[in-house]
Amino acid sequence: MKILVVLAVAAVFGLLRFRRANLLMWAGAWWVGLYVLLRFGFTVPIPSSVVSLYMGIISIAILAYVSSSQERREEVSRPLVRFMTEKRYTVALAATVVAIPALAATNVYVQMNVPLEPPLFSRTVHPASPSEITVHDKKIDLDAGENPFRHLETSNPAEFRTHVENGRKIYYQNCVFCHGDTLTGNGMFVHGLDPIPTNFADQGAIAMLRDTFLFWRISKGGPGLPEEGGPWDTAMPAWEKHLKEDEMWEAILFLYDFTGQKPRAKEEVEHK
Repeated sequence: MKILVVLAVAAVFGLLRFRRANLLMWAGAWWVGLYVLLRFGFTVPIPSSVVSLYMGIISIAILAYVSSSQERREEVSRPLVRFMTEKRYTVALAATVVAIPALAATNVYVQMNVPLEPPLFSRTVHPASPSEITVHDKKIDLDAGENPFRHLETSNPAEFRTHVENGRKIYYQNCVFCHGDTLTGNGMFVHGLDPIPTNFADQGAIAMLRDTFLFWRISKGGPGLPEEGGPWDTAMPAWEKHLKEDEMWEAILFLYDFTGQKPRAKEEVEHK
């Protein structure tokens, strides 16, 4: 929270306490003070819709408190009746009568003339992977690199199947809880996740990606996304903290093998 805002609100409450303010002033002070805290007291801004929701609850709570007994109702109404009936307040009353609808009209005008702005995160496609990352103090070339076990699929199928089996074990020990038994993104934790996990069986998912891209996403997890990746931010942990490099590559082999898909081929770069 912003400590200066909190201290300012606390100072006003202290002043009201010192001057023995009446219940009406306390009710108004609580309403304004809580609004100030919600609107300006937090480092991360609270959405206006949430502020409105809380202020509605606060208004109902204050109204319920001040009207909860005959004594409190009289204490609140007494200064209001004096303000509306005594001649010394005529000018202030007239100003209040004009100010209330004027402020309401101004608020409507301002809301209707708010400039259109793009969303905080305007990207609609997943951000591209960096050209290079560091995992376990080793630099991984994501542009030119490839799964170190992929070539075994043709050169040594038996060893390749061993790595796929290792990947299967790694997946069902670590990933199944979110991505599900059938890799369709329906694990037991899926209802608590937003966005939901990727459906690896979808033909438009990992088949459209290089295996190095998956290695980046698996190793760095949600925390490893750049700022523009906000809409794609996930709860997936950075698996480099829990798995070895080879284990992550093996898990990727299993994803493609289980779904019967192949990673997107590496683009050939023309040298002039």
